[in-house]
Amino acid sequence: MAPLTRRAALALPATLAAPALRAQEAWPARPLRLVVPYAPGGVTDQLGRFIAERLSRELGQPVVVENRAGANTIIGTQAVATAAGDGYTLLMASGASMVLNPLLYRRLPYDADRDLTLLAAMVETPLLMVVPPTLPAANLGEFVALARQRRLNVASVGVGNPIHLAAELFRSAAGIELENVVYPGSAPALTALMAGDVQVMFDVILTALPLVQAGRLRALAVTTRERVPVLPQVPAIAELGFPDYEATTWFGVAAPRSTPQPVQARLREGLAAVQRDSAFQERFGGLGLLIQPLRDEAALTRMIETERRRWSQIIQARGIVLD
Repeated sequence: MAPLTRRAALALPATLAAPALRAQEAWPARPLRLVVPYAPGGVTDQLGRFIAERLSRELGQPVVVENRAGANTIIGTQAVATAAGDGYTLLMASGASMVLNPLLYRRLPYDADRDLTLLAAMVETPLLMVVPPTLPAANLGEFVALARQRRLNVASVGVGNPIHLAAELFRSAAGIELENVVYPGSAPALTALMAGDVQVMFDVILTALPLVQAGRLRALAVTTRERVPVLPQVPAIAELGFPDYEATTWFGVAAPRSTPQPVQARLREGLAAVQRDSAFQERFGGLGLLIQPLRDEAALTRMIETERRRWSQIIQARGIVLD
């Protein structure tokens, strides 16, 4: 090997030191990305963009939203699960990606427990049990009685999503049969419901609420443990003889599990600041979403475990499996 020149020899220590300096650079030193596994324009996308904008203020670096929709959130979730755990890639996580998909799919390209860590649960989305105003059931008790007299159809937007599973959970709790009729989206399902082609639907409050307020649908109950502020006159299913019933979905932020603990802690602090932001609470609370309490890592783990127990029972009982 040829001997080093004097210039090369002098430069060598600085060259060797460069990787160490980069490894020790303060985090965050560059923009972050928040992968939203949904299409642009929806409420989840709006939620992700609001979180990204407020989080960028907390961290002093831009947080760029990247929409990677498809395969029931699997595509976007996989992108984050396999990303480097350097704190620069985050996921707009949900009950679908962290709880339901691992229970429903025979094979997943990610392991929710091994590959991801939930940093914060930001909001919970109640569902509304709605029927056409012409249905001879003015309340939940009358609906159950009607369903025991004749078969009723329930609208859904697919198999295994929260809307479908909420109906299955109620069917099981009430001891009734509901025929699942699948539509390609919430809008056509609600149109069919208003036309009387189907008799009931469990829909997210964001899309069902305007129709209830306009008198085009009747809300029989909400699926949360307690009544929701935007519809205080509508009872919860849990208070109408089904105390164990609860069916909601939530959205939060997750990161690769290999993300260093100090970085995770800083991200949790930043997300907590977003949750406490009055603008965040007013905007999304006004849409009917429930702003979630601040939870530490242990509490978030317990939340996921509780949800898995609840949903695994109905998924296994009904034999719901997706490929």
